[in-house]
Amino acid sequence: MALVSQPLDILGDRQSGQDVRTQNITACLSVSNIVKTSLGPVGLDKMLVDDIGDVTITNDGATILKMLDVEHPAAKVLVELAELQDREVGDGTTSVVIIAAELLKRANDLVKNKIHPTSVISGYRLAMREACKYVEDKLAIKVDKLGKDSLVNCAKTSMSSKLLSSDSDFFANLVVDAVQAVKMINARGEIKYPIKGINILKAHGKSAKESYLLKGYALNTGRAAQGMPMKVSPARIACLDFNLQKTKMQLGVQVLVTDPRELEKIRQREADMTKERIEKILKAGANVVLTTKGIDDMALKYFVEAGAIAVRRVRKEDLRHVAKATGATAVSTFADMEGEETFDSSFLGYADEVVEERISDDDVILIKGTKTTSAVSLILRGANDFMLDEMDRALHDALCIVKRTLESNSVVAGGGAVEAALSVYLDYLATTLGSREQLAIAEFAESLLIIPKVLAVNAAKDATDLVAKLRSYHHTAQTKADKKHLSSMGLDLVNGTVRNNLEAGVIEPAMSKVKILQFATEAAITILRIDDMIKLAKDESQDGQD
Repeated sequence: MALVSQPLDILGDRQSGQDVRTQNITACLSVSNIVKTSLGPVGLDKMLVDDIGDVTITNDGATILKMLDVEHPAAKVLVELAELQDREVGDGTTSVVIIAAELLKRANDLVKNKIHPTSVISGYRLAMREACKYVEDKLAIKVDKLGKDSLVNCAKTSMSSKLLSSDSDFFANLVVDAVQAVKMINARGEIKYPIKGINILKAHGKSAKESYLLKGYALNTGRAAQGMPMKVSPARIACLDFNLQKTKMQLGVQVLVTDPRELEKIRQREADMTKERIEKILKAGANVVLTTKGIDDMALKYFVEAGAIAVRRVRKEDLRHVAKATGATAVSTFADMEGEETFDSSFLGYADEVVEERISDDDVILIKGTKTTSAVSLILRGANDFMLDEMDRALHDALCIVKRTLESNSVVAGGGAVEAALSVYLDYLATTLGSREQLAIAEFAESLLIIPKVLAVNAAKDATDLVAKLRSYHHTAQTKADKKHLSSMGLDLVNGTVRNNLEAGVIEPAMSKVKILQFATEAAITILRIDDMIKLAKDESQDGQD
């Protein structure tokens, strides 16, 4: 019997039960407190200094959390959650973290009051499903054939919390034009807006208002040699992914030469191999050659003589985008099945013209009138690097939001309207249930109010007062049939009042809200499930052997 009662001997420390839950939830709350103040149109920015002293000033939840080196495993879940939201929707990264942390805090209180975590989890799941259904059925407004106004408003809402909020009219129009320029219909007949086709170039100087949209894909490199033409039209583009330098022997290859004259022939052959490759490219009809690697002077001579533009050291992703837009194939080797080297003209992409222009102090290659998909570039101007980087992040969010709005075709009112409506609805729903989940759903409803609360606090307004007013409006909207229009009442954070945000033009894609609810609930459930944590100690004996 004595053996049975001994505790399990683990090399490391083990915590279980309530201790772990409290610890995990404290860690998640501290992460959410970092981003809390950056939510909303009056949110503040964060200044992050990394280990080598680089400064980033940002308001974007995903960027802030990515740069924090989070040690705690449960808090890491929240960081990954923000990245997921950034990938899936593009905006709403701060909200998703705040809601997840609030759900956890409330769940922890319930568990302390002797409600089993499983009951809380099933309640949260049910609440999430109901909430998503309610958003899609009752709150979402179909915007068939979206007018430009509503798209501009979506972009403005996304930018309102960022650095660009003062010039949001100007940038919102820029963003909408850019997204509509890359519209394409895929093989299944669906209309898609590939945001990757929008290249954002940052150039110093002038003011932010002097940013503009360029038709054509811009590469941030100049021609490889001065003797090349500035402009080629129509352009036939070869995209290569290898060196056009004098061919060197691979490392480790030894050539034993007995006759010194043979040595000269080997050198000559090395030079000729590159020459033959270039001739093959030019014979196929290419007059613009982009490569991710280098081109040496000897090879440049042939391009200059042929009157072609060659660009070296193009970024890999730029090359992929150009290949996609022009219908070219990125070629990484000339070898074919027979062991010979060939270059077929079917690998070439087509564009109306390729020109080199100067933008501020840099030479930029513009590829205009691409064959398969249209590509556009946003040229951003600004005073310094911090500002340009933050503009880039803000525009990325706005581009994603406009794309989502166009593809999903339904919008909801912003400014805490959806959260308040859901809170009232779920509160009522909780009272109709006679099961254990009732308490969990009521807490879920309370948690959603964190968004309007934080918005009001960040705007230095009275949160309690505003949230109470907001809830009363939504309660009226849901109980009285003739007051349905009140369901889009949200906060006006400039004047500290409640207004109809749909009419005021504060709108977001419904999909963004649904995803926020789903992701936040899933993350909260993942962390809530944990009731035991075993941290293994490092094995000292192995360290000595290394």
